[in-house]
Parts: sequence; C-alpha cells; structure tokens
Amino acid sequence: MDNKILVSVKTSYMADQTLPRERYVYSYTITIANLGEQAAQLLSRHWLIRDAKNNLQEVQGVGVIGEQPHINPGESFTYTSGVVLETETGIMEGTYQMRADNGDMFDAEIPAFALVPPHAMH
Repeated sequence: MDNKILVSVKTSYMADQTLPRERYVYSYTITIANLGEQAAQLLSRHWLIRDAKNNLQEVQGVGVIGEQPHINPGESFTYTSGVVLETETGIMEGTYQMRADNGDMFDAEIPAFALVPPHAMH
C-alpha cells in the first residue's frame, strides 16, 4: 500500500487573544502533502491536546475546517485552525482518517508538536 501522507505544522501564539492565567490561545497551520502514488481524501480528524497540567482534550470530527479535501499525488492541502489551553504551554498530536482512491482506509499521523509562547522558549 502506497499511502504516503506527510503532515507538517507551524504554530503561532495569539497574544492578543490570550488572557494570562485564564486562557492561552494558539493558531496552527497544517500542511497535508500527498507523497504517494494515488489520491486520497481526508474524512475525519482525531486530536489529543494536553496542557501543562496534563489535562487532556480529545477532539474528533468530520473533515477539517468544514472540508474533506481530496489530495492528488504531488499536491497538498493547507489550513489554519486554533486551540485554547488553560495553561501557557501544551502539546498536540493526532491522526487524520484517510481514504485512498482505491478504497483503502488508513490513518495519516499528525506528529506531536508543542504549543509554547515565544517568551517561554529557550
């Protein structure tokens, strides 16, 4: 099976929407690249989001940002979304449930990425 989906992430701390000690807001931009030999459609998502107190948010749903993109070989799909944490830092990871054009179902891994404001980076 040749389902090569590469997921890359860029995060951004949203200082203007953050209320320290109440909520910490981040946006993240995801690029889903199809490096395989056949097209695939993103059907759903499953996120695991942990804050610094190890509180877990689990998010599942159809598609991303209201879409179920069909990604041809050599193409990519990029979208931006956001998350709110109760602590200043956190980590996200998950999977996209995909269907290749031949009908094969598979998961594309979203590698774990940190949510850290610029002032907290070393």
